[in-house]
Amino acid sequence: MDSTIKMLHSYWAYLVVIILIVAVINALLGYTGKKEYSAKDFRVSLFTLIVSHIQLLLGLILYFVSPRFSDWSELGGKVMSDSVSRLYLVEHPLINIIAIVLITIGYSKHKKKLTSSPKFKTILTFYTLALICFLSRIPWDVWPRF
Repeated sequence: MDSTIKMLHSYWAYLVVIILIVAVINALLGYTGKKEYSAKDFRVSLFTLIVSHIQLLLGLILYFVSPRFSDWSELGGKVMSDSVSRLYLVEHPLINIIAIVLITIGYSKHKKKLTSSPKFKTILTFYTLALICFLSRIPWDVWPRF
């Protein structure tokens, strides 16, 4: 089960990063081009929210079924001094949860805006911050390659 969840989590991450980049570019083009916020823009933002939350669920399942989780009991407080354990048990989950919170906040806030420019600006701001967070904590050395 661990390997299946790990594979799903790893490959789903590609979808999350790609759709998040698409959403950021869409918001940037909409904001700078003074375009009207349309149903397509709403769907891109919503799809980004959905795929990121699915990734969160996969990640949480993986976190608790992974053999790495036992490092908490084996290493105790020394998890923070071991860079690999710290990345997988603390940094990666925490930063990516923050990124998904940013996506959720951005999505919720943009729905309350009444005009197009503030909608695009809100999505652009929050989704860009989330993208930076995601990219900063991907374990690049073990990320699957096509």
